[in-house]
Amino acid sequence: MVSRHALGWAAVFTILVVFSVPWFLWGDATVAFGLPVWLWWHVGWMVVTAGVFAVFASRAWGVGIEAPAESGVGGDRA
Repeated sequence: MVSRHALGWAAVFTILVVFSVPWFLWGDATVAFGLPVWLWWHVGWMVVTAGVFAVFASRAWGVGIEAPAESGVGGDRA
């Protein structure tokens, strides 16, 4: 069974993928600070994605891949 934690991360990554392409900005020629708005969207998306990956790497690395830690007494694991 998939944990709620893994499903939450899957939802976060799905949202990131859906918004990776600014489809709602297609055909928009608006320019801000010398660059097209769609390019600024991409820059912002990359910042958000890097932040999400940093959180994922520090808190949830191995979710859905590694077996849950056993809560038993004693003994070293080999």
